[in-house]
Amino acid sequence: MNTQFQFSAGVWNLHPGADPFGPPVRKERDFVEICQILQKLGFTYVQLHDDDAVPMDVPAAQIGSACATLRKVAGDHGLGVEFIAPRLWEDPRFADGGITANNAASRALALDRAKRSVDIANELGTDRLVLWPAREGTYIREAKDALVSFQRMLDYCNAILSYDPKIRILAEMKPNEPMDLMYLPSTGHFIALAYKTIDPARTGVLIEAAHCILLGLDPSDEMAYALFHDKLWGVHLNDQNGLKYDQDKSFGSVDLRRAFNCVDVLVRSDYGSKGEVVGLDIKAMRTQSHELAWKHLANSKEIFERLVAIAAQIDRKEWQSYVDAQDYEGLEMFIVRNLLGG
Repeated sequence: MNTQFQFSAGVWNLHPGADPFGPPVRKERDFVEICQILQKLGFTYVQLHDDDAVPMDVPAAQIGSACATLRKVAGDHGLGVEFIAPRLWEDPRFADGGITANNAASRALALDRAKRSVDIANELGTDRLVLWPAREGTYIREAKDALVSFQRMLDYCNAILSYDPKIRILAEMKPNEPMDLMYLPSTGHFIALAYKTIDPARTGVLIEAAHCILLGLDPSDEMAYALFHDKLWGVHLNDQNGLKYDQDKSFGSVDLRRAFNCVDVLVRSDYGSKGEVVGLDIKAMRTQSHELAWKHLANSKEIFERLVAIAAQIDRKEWQSYVDAQDYEGLEMFIVRNLLGG
């Protein structure tokens, strides 16, 4: 059982607090300050969108120099870059999606952006491209042909895999929001597509806990399913209060038992032993001051580490005895007692 983990967080996790219903409430942090905070909290990696690393107005010929500057800042703070994620949802030209857009020019632009992201990833020393198909869906089902859309998603992945022989795709699936209904809404859907790509060995998933909960599924089961296929190459841990909007609450802050099961499946499956990272995707409460809007990261990391300690120390023989006796009421209290500290 692996109990030693490396942690990462996205630059967006230290954000100024804007939401769909209100403007920013805190100052924007620059990359140096974000790196200082992550270093202080004991993180090893930072997560970046393509334009977090290199603004889109930087010409292709200058990507190398821009990445060298960023990589030095991160390295000076003991941080590597975990992954690059092409941002395919904010540009107005992706209003109908990029990968599955009905407009051919939008689809071409989305592929160009993926290739640029691969170039950035190479410059920053990572082989991980996270694909969140945020607008690859419909508001009304009649707007797109689903069979055509699935083929376009497959073609998109194949084009990325063909562009670079080392890059790996980590798909981060979600059932809805911002689109009403998104294609390939679950881990299982994308894993099925992965086997149809030109290189299934380089096509896997990054599982976000909140996205699983929004689908009405347990994140630990989704992680186990991806582990069963040897395709769990990243996680975004957070929490969620019911089937609402994507809340990105601190890990374990809503359902500690659900969080324990996520940690336990990672520990038991040796997640992290091949370089996999425990990523956090969480937002500070909008009420937090600028000076305190880092505690959500510290809290989530501490909760994860405390649950790792429980998973490492829990009496597995006693656990199994309840299973063997089919005494599930007894097992339930056994788990709860361990979470309560005795």
